Amino acid sequence: MADELIEGGNAVEAASAPEARESRGPGGPGGPGGPGGGRGRGRGNNDRNNSGGNDRGRGRGGNDRDRRGGRGGDEDGGEELIEKLVHINRVSKTVKGGKRFGFAALVVVGDGKGRVGFGHGKAREVPEAITKATASAKKKMIRVALKEGRTLHHDGLGRFGAGKVALRSAPAGTGIIAGGPMRAVFESLGVHDVVTKSVGTSNPYNMIRATFDALAEQTSPKSVSQRRGKKVADLLGRGGAAPVEAQAAAEAIVE
Repeated sequence: MADELIEGGNAVEAASAPEARESRGPGGPGGPGGPGGGRGRGRGNNDRNNSGGNDRGRGRGGNDRDRRGGRGGDEDGGEELIEKLVHINRVSKTVKGGKRFGFAALVVVGDGKGRVGFGHGKAREVPEAITKATASAKKKMIRVALKEGRTLHHDGLGRFGAGKVALRSAPAGTGIIAGGPMRAVFESLGVHDVVTKSVGTSNPYNMIRATFDALAEQTSPKSVSQRRGKKVADLLGRGGAAPVEAQAAAEAIVE
């Protein structure tokens, strides 16, 4: 009886062995028949999914680049911008193998009609650093109200860190009395007559930021009248001017 069971067990093993060989044989590793085939299909699906994810990632990146380009075009408005290179500085980074040198650029961008911005960028080469700084400046442009399109409406003070700047409006024919980085800002802004003074640090980064701090506080009579709900002539007449003179000055205001 035991011999029959053993023989029966060998018969079962012998019967199952061809089936296992048959499942491995026709399908083969990675084939359609056996376990290898199932794993092969699974890896194929994963590969397809991964490739699809990568394709979708590339698609999103392309859309982001397109959107960034669109925003840049909207900010420029199709107008030609004035770009001023203010400062180039060589910077270094200490790494395990020594020092890695690069360049930092400070750029001012404006349209000459009351919009100006500044930006800085770092790269291994000077042209790439200037390109990065210009792109950063275009994204951070501000609008400044100008009197008659040539000077500021009123005096202003700006401060950043240890840098202090004073801005004063000037009559026609005065010119831009400013030095260093401040001159680049007013030339890009479109100001033709202004008197400035810088006190404290001569760091171009701090001077530029202090100048923008003063420009951000510039207001025009029209904006003040709208905020207070009054007429421009009423605001100009409070300084002791005759009503007729105040009305003429209000009509002559050009922003």
